[in-house]
Amino acid sequence: MNFSKEEYKARLNKVQNSMQEKGIELLISSDTANMNYLTGYDAWSFYYAQAVIVHVNADEPLCWVRKQDSGGAYIKTYLKNENILVYDEKYIHTWPVHPYDNLVEIIKERKWDKLTIGLEMDSHYFTAYCYEKMKQGLPNVKLKDSERLVNWARVVKSNAEIELMKSAAIISQKGMQTAIDVINLGVRQCDAVGEIQKALFYGTPEFGGEYSSIATLLPTGKGTSASHLTATQDKFVEGEATIIELSGVYQRYHCPMARTVLLGKPDQLKIDTMNKTNEALQAGIDAAKPGQTADDVAQAFWKILDKYGIEKTSRTGYSIGIGYPPDWGEHTLNISKGDMTILEPNVTFHMIAVMQFGGWGVEASEAIRITDKGCELFCNFSKDLQIK
Repeated sequence: MNFSKEEYKARLNKVQNSMQEKGIELLISSDTANMNYLTGYDAWSFYYAQAVIVHVNADEPLCWVRKQDSGGAYIKTYLKNENILVYDEKYIHTWPVHPYDNLVEIIKERKWDKLTIGLEMDSHYFTAYCYEKMKQGLPNVKLKDSERLVNWARVVKSNAEIELMKSAAIISQKGMQTAIDVINLGVRQCDAVGEIQKALFYGTPEFGGEYSSIATLLPTGKGTSASHLTATQDKFVEGEATIIELSGVYQRYHCPMARTVLLGKPDQLKIDTMNKTNEALQAGIDAAKPGQTADDVAQAFWKILDKYGIEKTSRTGYSIGIGYPPDWGEHTLNISKGDMTILEPNVTFHMIAVMQFGGWGVEASEAIRITDKGCELFCNFSKDLQIK
């Protein structure tokens, strides 16, 4: 286990208090990051049905997984063995039979079939088929959206979580330095990413890395005007910029970082735009203090963009922590105008400034922790345009 039983108990209590506030008696959490947060469960089993079940009065959650994955639950979670529930292989890819048929039976057997049940309706791993099975199999329950209840419980980190994120940040820096070193004229993008991934997995002698929730993103040339492009076998060419967005990962905790590299002669327009981008990013960082809101940070950021006449319509940050594919964001606070979430000590977020102008773009980002008096950056790495 990465954390003490006391920390897991505190997390459970926080979630149960939120359940009471929302009138939820039983919570079905199918978000893999939430499952990890509540129990410690960690395996690449999220491609099929699994969940953590929380009764509002229970001393422990229940971890419900496929029989083939039950060994992972016994090894990885802090739960008593009787609180690990398994379903048989007969439910795997045998439609219309489905694992949620088994979950429905469990709920009936435990006399929970008249409760108000919270579902993570917008989780990546909760499908329309799962919902239909619950709705048809439990006609007397009240089904409602949990409104990311567990995700919101995760927003304020413990000091133990912060330490894991600091380790991830060191790995991020190693990965980014490798990226800057290996992105050269004539090198294939895929070869560069191979070296970056090697660095991210090797980590440090003290702590090795893990797979990231998002692939290393590497838009280059015209691709820098788009978001979330991955490497191809094309070679880097002179005069083109490349954006690198990656994250080191330690014990499933992420600290993302983005930087921009330019190959060839200095391009004053790109240099100036990068400087303006970083000025806006720094203004947001300076506004990130306990008691301020996400909106306050966003307003400070956009004030600089407005000064330079730069238009940006997408959000410029989001909460981070535990991550599983396909996303390292927590799906809670956004650094955007109108988000009135109050920043508290140990709130952590990725503030990402990407500027796109049709045929080109630049980007920089920082993983940030709110402290008692202000904020601190997880990484210490120049945001300037890297010219080679």
